[in-house]
Amino acid sequence: MKDKKVLYVSSEVVPYLPKTEISSMSFESARKAHRSGVQTRIFMPKYGLVNERRYQLHEVIRLSGMNLIINDMDMPLIIKVASIPKERMQVYFIDNEEYFKRKATFKDQKGNLFLDNDERAIFFAKGVIETVKKLNWTPDIIHVHGWMASLLPLYIKEYYKDNPLFTESKIITSLYGPDFEGALSSNLVDKLKFDNISDDKTAILKVPNHTNILKSAIENSDAIIKASEDISSELINFAVAQNKPLLDFLPEDQYADAYLDFYLHEELN
Repeated sequence: MKDKKVLYVSSEVVPYLPKTEISSMSFESARKAHRSGVQTRIFMPKYGLVNERRYQLHEVIRLSGMNLIINDMDMPLIIKVASIPKERMQVYFIDNEEYFKRKATFKDQKGNLFLDNDERAIFFAKGVIETVKKLNWTPDIIHVHGWMASLLPLYIKEYYKDNPLFTESKIITSLYGPDFEGALSSNLVDKLKFDNISDDKTAILKVPNHTNILKSAIENSDAIIKASEDISSELINFAVAQNKPLLDFLPEDQYADAYLDFYLHEELN
């Protein structure tokens, strides 16, 4: 594993956000890999909730400065970085004042999903990929956690399919239990088509609910991890039908080691 490079892309990571199944598992899996000698990079959105002073975030000028086109709008990309205390692990934060300055993650004070969550997810996916390109760092494995990160497999396999940096990268998506109810903007498909994402790839997102967003990630990944016990049978059946490597749920004291073994699966190498 020491020669492996693993990119962790998560919608939330401890200690920067409160402890949840996603934030804990994405951190612990990265930490285990890092301690095993794997080269790791972690990416997450820089929500307004993240305390920049406490965690000593600073902008990386050489990586910032580009604009990402989201549905025909120029949106500035800001990259910030911090090191997880005691772990010497770098975490990169994808930031934009329009999308991530607000003091919340996915919902407003009334519990309603932000209307632009679809654009935030697109921006996050593109921001991660463009930053990795600038770093000129070719990951062997890209491990995706959380629905906000779940458009990344689609963009790598479609929008960036001709980029040689990711030609050999294998994408693993971790599936987590039920999250938001309802759906994101009904215009998501149109915004994906603006990026020339093909009709056959956007069809599954015509109703952009939590299940279908994860189905898109499954469809465009090379392997799947069942990261929660409480995952709908619809999602599990969909994953099984893809005939891709599938790692079953494991308890807290076992999953990090199992993930390292899974990275070495013959179909991912």
